[in-house]
Amino acid sequence: MNIKQAKEHIKNTVKLYLKKDEFGEYRIPVVRQRPVFLLGAPGVGKTAVMEQIAQELGIALVSYSMTHHTRQSALGLPFIEEKEYGEESYRVSEYTMSEIIASIYDVMEKSGIKEGILFLDEINCVSETLAPSMLQFLQYKVFGRHRVPEGWVIVTAGNPPEYNKSVREFDIVTMDRLKVLDVEAEYGVWKEYAQEKGIHNVITSYLELKKEHFYRIETTVKGRSYVTARGWEDLSQILYLYEEEGLAADEVLIGQYLRNERIVKEFAAYYDLYYKYKKNYHVEEILNGNASEEVDTRAKAAPFDERLSLLGMLFDIMLGETRQGVEGADYLNDLMPLLKGLKNLVEKESDLTLLADMLDRQVEAKKRASDSLRLANALSEGDKRKHRRTIRFLEEAKKELYVGDAGTAEEAFSYIKKKFDIQVREMKEEVAETKERLHRLFEFVKEAFGEENEMLILVTELTVNIFSARFIGMFGSEDYQKYNGKLRLSGRQEDLRREIERLEL
Repeated sequence: MNIKQAKEHIKNTVKLYLKKDEFGEYRIPVVRQRPVFLLGAPGVGKTAVMEQIAQELGIALVSYSMTHHTRQSALGLPFIEEKEYGEESYRVSEYTMSEIIASIYDVMEKSGIKEGILFLDEINCVSETLAPSMLQFLQYKVFGRHRVPEGWVIVTAGNPPEYNKSVREFDIVTMDRLKVLDVEAEYGVWKEYAQEKGIHNVITSYLELKKEHFYRIETTVKGRSYVTARGWEDLSQILYLYEEEGLAADEVLIGQYLRNERIVKEFAAYYDLYYKYKKNYHVEEILNGNASEEVDTRAKAAPFDERLSLLGMLFDIMLGETRQGVEGADYLNDLMPLLKGLKNLVEKESDLTLLADMLDRQVEAKKRASDSLRLANALSEGDKRKHRRTIRFLEEAKKELYVGDAGTAEEAFSYIKKKFDIQVREMKEEVAETKERLHRLFEFVKEAFGEENEMLILVTELTVNIFSARFIGMFGSEDYQKYNGKLRLSGRQEDLRREIERLEL
C-alpha cells in the first residue's frame, strides 16, 4: 500500500483503540491493542504521517528513534530499595522510570492532552541488550516496571532488512503481536503532500516528467545509489535559500541530497532549463493578462514537456495565492466568534475596563490552546499561522483601546469592528484578484493549447490540491466549473499519464 492508505489505516486504528464504552472502559482492552508496525523503505514519509494523524485527531504525539536506546535508557536504571516482607528487611532492585515513558508524562503535563500516539521508529534496529524486552513491551505496553499510560496507542516503524544492515528480523512470536502495514513509495501520493508543504515547483515539475526518479534505491559498482522523498524535500529547502541569496545550484549541491549520478545530472540540466523557461515566458505577465504575442506563439509551438513546465510555474503561483485566500478566510472565521463575544459584553456592560479584561482573557485562552497543541506535537503549520494572526489582532486591539479617542466600551468596540471590517474587505479584494488571475490562466491555456491535454492537467491539479480545491469551493470559479464538467476526466487522465511517462527531457 502507499503511505496515504497506511495513514488511513493507522488513523482508524487509533480512533478505535481510543473508543470507550458507557463505563469509560476502552472497548478493546489494552492487552489486545496490537501496536501498528509500519514497514517500508527509508524516506517514504512515515514520521510525517504520524504528525498529520496527531494533528487531525487533536491528540498528542511522542516520537523516538530506537536506534540510540540501550537497555538502561529504555527500561530505566537499577537502584537498591529497602523493603520489608513479613518481619524481615530486604534490599531489593528497583528501576527508575524509562526515559520513553517519562516523556509521555511530560507531554501530558505540559499540554494537558491525555491521549496520544507513542511512535517508535527503527523498532527493528534495537540494541541486542534491549531486544528481549521488546516482546513484553509490544504485548503489555510495559517498559521495565512502568506501563505506557492508558489512552496512548503505540505505532512503530522500521525498514526492511535489504535497506538497513542494523535490522534485526522479528520472529513469528513478535510479529504475531503487531498490525503490520507494508508501505511503498508512490509519487502521486507524495505530490499532494509536496504541494501542501510548498515543495519547490522545479522539483514537482521535474518529477511530473520523470516519476521513476522520485524514489530509487539500487546497488551499483560504486556502492549504494539512492534517491528518496526525504532527499527531495530537503533539497527543496536548500534551493529556496540558495535562490534568496543569489547562489548557483549546481550538481555538487544537488548530489548532496540525491545520491544517484544520472538523476543528479538530469535534474541539474532541468533546473537550468526551468529558469530559462521562466525568463522567456514572463509568467507574471500571463497571469496579469499582458502576455505578448511572442509568448503566445512560443507556447503554441512548444513541445509537451515545455508546456508541462510552463503550466507548473503558473500553477505554483496560483497555488500560493489560493492558499493565502483560504488561510485568510480561516483566520477571519477564527476571529469572528471572539468578536461576537466582545459585542455581547458591550451590549450588557458599557465598561471599557471590562472590555480590556475580556480581550486579555481571549488572548490568554488562545495562547494556552495553541501552546497545548504545540507541546503535544499536534499543531499544524497552517493552524499555527492562524492562531498567531488571531492573537496579534487581539493584542493590537487591546493596545489601541487607550491610545485612540475611545472613551466608552461602545466606541472601543466600534474601533475593533472597523479594524476587522478593513481586513475582511482586504481579504475579499485579494480573493477577487486571485479569481481574476485564475480566469486569465484558463484563458491563456485555452488560447495557447486549446481545450485538450493541458486544460485537463490544469483542471486536475486544481481538483486534487487541497488549497485550490478549498478556494474554489469557498469562492467559486466559473472557468473551473465549465471545464470540469466539459472534460471527461477519468479515462483521459490515464491516457495522459501514459503520454507524460513516455516523455524524455
